[in-house]
Amino acid sequence: MPGRSDDQSPGKGACLMGSTSVVPDLPHGQDDTAGAVHAWVHGWAVSRGAADPVPAPWGFTLDVGLPGHVARHVLTAADEAAVRKITENPAAPGTWLKAPAPPEEFESWLGPGWSLAGGPGFLMSAPPRTARTGAPPAVADGYRLDTWIRDGVARALVRTAGGAFAARGQAGMAGPVFVVDQVETDPAHQRRGLGRLLMHALVDATADRGATEGVLVATPGGPGPVRDDGMAGTGPADGRRTDL
Repeated sequence: MPGRSDDQSPGKGACLMGSTSVVPDLPHGQDDTAGAVHAWVHGWAVSRGAADPVPAPWGFTLDVGLPGHVARHVLTAADEAAVRKITENPAAPGTWLKAPAPPEEFESWLGPGWSLAGGPGFLMSAPPRTARTGAPPAVADGYRLDTWIRDGVARALVRTAGGAFAARGQAGMAGPVFVVDQVETDPAHQRRGLGRLLMHALVDATADRGATEGVLVATPGGPGPVRDDGMAGTGPADGRRTDL
């Protein structure tokens, strides 16, 4: 499981993602990529407490309202014309852009004032809990796991026996889809299976509320362990931001 999932720092700017695997039964008969991006942006908005995504010809736009992360545009396809149109005029600092496109192509489409915000990532989908084989992982000795749900966001927290932070993650729920977000493991507690434990906890918590499929944007450290947990990975992602 990645040390982090998606963009956590509000000062990073805008992000981008690669092609995606299947997320079934998404609205309007969208293809795999568009459907997964549609699911991601709606669940991400719930997770971050952002405004509802507003449809645009190329995807969605939404207000986030944080310093360094004021608004976000999300494209549902690798649309060069749309990227060029969005970025042809300088945008306000803290405007983000995310699109399913190879980083080298995406970078060549950007207008002045847009720059790299982060490294590659992977848009990934998770199978439903019903597809799980075997028992979920047990909490390792010396740790405790707590989960709770508030306002459509499931949260999982792992602490040491003494109460110190070890790992955390959350998932925003939008219809049948949950979007895993802000997964973080303290460096002192990595490689102990806590990411896998968090993922199972979030799958269980959201499944109890009716969610059947999961989506996340994972950092480079995540795809191997996440795939071992039954998740399908996809192409790279890059970040861009306005830096004016």
